[in-house]
Amino acid sequence: MSAYPLTDTRLAALRARMEQTGTDLVALGPSSHMAWLTGVHPHGDERPVMLMVSADYAGFLMPALNAAAARQDTDLPFHCWSDDQGPEAALEEVLAACGATRADLSVVLDETMRSDFSLRLLAALETPRHRFTEDTVGLLRTRKDDQEAAAIKAAHLANDTAVKAAFNALAEGVKERDIVEIIKAEYAALGATLEFCSVCFGASSAFPHHTPGETRLEREMAVLIDTGCRLDGYPSDMTRCGYFGTPTGAYEEVFAVVEQAVQAALAAAKPGARASDVDKAARDVITAAGYGDRFLHRTGHGLGVDIHEPPYIAANSDRVLEVGNVFSIEPGIYLDGAFGVRLEEIVILRDSGAEVFSQMPRDMQRLS
Repeated sequence: MSAYPLTDTRLAALRARMEQTGTDLVALGPSSHMAWLTGVHPHGDERPVMLMVSADYAGFLMPALNAAAARQDTDLPFHCWSDDQGPEAALEEVLAACGATRADLSVVLDETMRSDFSLRLLAALETPRHRFTEDTVGLLRTRKDDQEAAAIKAAHLANDTAVKAAFNALAEGVKERDIVEIIKAEYAALGATLEFCSVCFGASSAFPHHTPGETRLEREMAVLIDTGCRLDGYPSDMTRCGYFGTPTGAYEEVFAVVEQAVQAALAAAKPGARASDVDKAARDVITAAGYGDRFLHRTGHGLGVDIHEPPYIAANSDRVLEVGNVFSIEPGIYLDGAFGVRLEEIVILRDSGAEVFSQMPRDMQRLS
């Protein structure tokens, strides 16, 4: 048993996938993969720390310096090493416990851990065959259970409250950074923390990843707010747009096209569809309206423990979408020197299609 209540269930699911994929060993670094599987968030530095999972064993290569802190989150065995000893003997020990001593093992490596950890592990094995986590831990993480879905929903309801407060606080002369602070304070009041925040006034909204600064809100400016919080371990992500003053005809046209693209992608997002089908549904609407070259990014990204994770909703992805997948739908049109419009929802796939987490309407925020 583990101190983290989900470890046993998730280890069983991982081992089932390992058997299905012919995987002998899974090695995870101090990453979101490790946290999802075990609840352990070890300090990450140059000291090798890895979780090794085989068909009948799971244990940590653990720096002695971090062992006491990590022990609070797991009852899985530690193979500790000290700075004066180095990790070599402990690594051999955990590999032996995993039965990872024969040649030609099929090894899954955590693509997010340090390359020197991976190289050290591969050097300790005889002619290993390796790949990354896409068909094991990564695949399991894309299938959100009811508990995860509820946590993501709660984070999005908190986000709704903060974004509404942000739009209500808009007034002539306020700075982008001022609105970020309002959002941050709203999160704190709800027990959440700021994950990221992009507040964009005027031409800044034409930059998909604008960093909020000293720009002040003036009359006849577009507003784009893309923000997310983290609550009980899971993030939110949402983009809403508005106009301070009387929207121009061009802005209203672009806003309507982007909203149509969101609706088309939502309709296409069903179990069994390919990620590229959802991207195409949004992109076709924007291209038909004459703005195809102004849609500068993929339609969406997965969301879970990480705010960006598989599945990615992109034109080059043949990933078949499944019940329990959580991802964004966020088409946008960006007109240099003028404004940008992006509308974003995070959805979970149910048997019947896409269910949106946010309860805040996507309607244009008309500000005066």
